[in-house]
Amino acid sequence: MTDKTKLSFQTKCIHTGNDIDKETGAIRRPLIMANSYRLPEDASTLDWSDPNQLVYTRNTAANQVYLQEKLAALEGGEDCVVLGSGVSALAGVFFTFLEKNAHVVCSNVSYIAVYRLLHEYFPAKYGVETSLVDTANLAEIKAALRPDTKLIHIETPGNPTTRISDIAEIAKLARSVGALLSVDSTFATPFLQQPLALGADLVIHSLTKYINGHGDAMGGAVIGRQELIGQIKRQAMVNLGGVISPFNAWLIMRGVVTLPLRMKQHSESALQVARFLEAHPSVAFVAYPGLNSHPQHEIARKQMTMFSGVMAFGLKGDVDTHNKFVNALKLIVPAVSIGHDESLIVYTGPHDERNHFYPPAFKQGHLRFSVGLEAAGDIIADLAQALAQCGL
Repeated sequence: MTDKTKLSFQTKCIHTGNDIDKETGAIRRPLIMANSYRLPEDASTLDWSDPNQLVYTRNTAANQVYLQEKLAALEGGEDCVVLGSGVSALAGVFFTFLEKNAHVVCSNVSYIAVYRLLHEYFPAKYGVETSLVDTANLAEIKAALRPDTKLIHIETPGNPTTRISDIAEIAKLARSVGALLSVDSTFATPFLQQPLALGADLVIHSLTKYINGHGDAMGGAVIGRQELIGQIKRQAMVNLGGVISPFNAWLIMRGVVTLPLRMKQHSESALQVARFLEAHPSVAFVAYPGLNSHPQHEIARKQMTMFSGVMAFGLKGDVDTHNKFVNALKLIVPAVSIGHDESLIVYTGPHDERNHFYPPAFKQGHLRFSVGLEAAGDIIADLAQALAQCGL
């Protein structure tokens, strides 16, 4: 039998976690919507909270197990836990590994749920102290480290600034104080970036985004060493109930099959779009790791194979100008999220409580743009006509 762990990435996307259904002979594992599974003949010694035995879907479910196998293989990890959303995955890591009064170092611009969890909820409830730093600046991270630092958490590329943090160098800093390094690699996916191979302990994904890729399912995942993932399974999944539904696991399993093809298309189109925007006289700035002008372009080249499909940019205009531009778009959809087949854009105004952490170009607001799978020429034409309608 073929050792699926030794296959190429593209082949793993198709075959890992999949097998012939023993009952029907179907060449794709079916959707199993059961919430309970038949117990063994002697259930007296059963561990009712075992996250690796099919007993009850809050513990684990068949479609979840298949997806976990696939994602662990794609990231090169020993084990994976799949949860109900990306935020469940993030919260699961923090809840599992942050003890009372622990210290955390975290990116100062990050997904809003991370900011809330580490800057508000965990400090208020558990006395956790978080140092928010520019994680693209190794000196800032080093200066923030303490003997009681338990976790460094980074996003790379970061949301929404596309900031790139040097995973390999930050992993060395984490090890120097005995801390774990968790990396949110949602924007990159395992096809473009492999944080575990660069020294990270845990890699986190919002499966809702690129890994699913179709805008029709929610999920989150954490991949890493078995002893770490086992703790998250028991605490965040079984006993906090952050379980994914079988249907969402099945949908995401389907989506992963085309991940390499989609990420190539997203990345190639995004680079064309970013170059168009950067050359336009009415565009104030473009932040995209694939551009030479990006401040961490060289780090991105070192640790990524391509640069994904998300960028941020701003126009030379006020709030009304930005809103008029968004509403003039005909192909690109004004909506939150990233990684869908269709292009998505959202305007973030200048009144953000974390505004002082953003790069100067972002402080008057910005557009986060997720380039979809449409032809690059059609996307650029839509941007051009919307800019023209605004007199830009």
